[in-house]
Amino acid sequence: MSVLDQFKLDGKTAVVTGGGKGIGRGIVHCLAEAGADVVIAARSKDDIESVAQEVRDRGRQAIAVQTDVTSEADLERLGNAAVEAFGKIDIWVNNAGGLPDGTPRWMTRTSVEEFQAQINLNLTAVWAGCVEAAKHMKENGGSIVNISSSSSKNMGPNPKNGPYGASKSAVNSMTATFSRELAPNIRINAVAPGPIPTENFIDSMKMHTPEREAELKQYIQLPLERWGEPEDIGAAVVYMASDASSWVTGQCLFVTGGA
Repeated sequence: MSVLDQFKLDGKTAVVTGGGKGIGRGIVHCLAEAGADVVIAARSKDDIESVAQEVRDRGRQAIAVQTDVTSEADLERLGNAAVEAFGKIDIWVNNAGGLPDGTPRWMTRTSVEEFQAQINLNLTAVWAGCVEAAKHMKENGGSIVNISSSSSKNMGPNPKNGPYGASKSAVNSMTATFSRELAPNIRINAVAPGPIPTENFIDSMKMHTPEREAELKQYIQLPLERWGEPEDIGAAVVYMASDASSWVTGQCLFVTGGA
């Protein structure tokens, strides 16, 4: 098999949570372009139906399954829907996550309820997604990819965004643990995006003016002198999902533009 052939996902079925917009949509498009049929999950039915049609327009199969990833029952229904539609699950991407109310917070200014909401969305839901994926991959194997964050880099401090950084650092640790538990049939890795101006990022960072964007660029410092794009993360996910990474498990790939 040639190097390029190892990146192909022909005949594979992929599940992507949070696939209705932003990074999730970019991941869906990259997986479909690599040859996979895609099951797209998110809370917004209109968003995922739209992305599913975009995939079909590219000549791949796709279904949309309305899902709240913080509900184990919804995740089970998602897994069953994927198998019912395509007969198997080869790839599962736990992408859904973020700031539940779009507000970065100091650790000391976060209520128990606000902290738990971030843990539920960014960690517990990822754990539950991994368990659901593994259940369907037990016989034939597969690849799970968790979307982490540059906030988890070196598990360092995250002033003003501590609860989010803590949850994503835990995702990296959990990914490593799962890799031992699920080997050798199932590989599991993480991809950690850097700053990508999605709708959620723009709102949470209040980046609505050129002046604010320039201020953030100076603060964040981008060695490659550009923001990331959803497809930058999608390409990394294709690598982790494909045979090209067949000897990689338990790792976190930081795709951050050097930030």
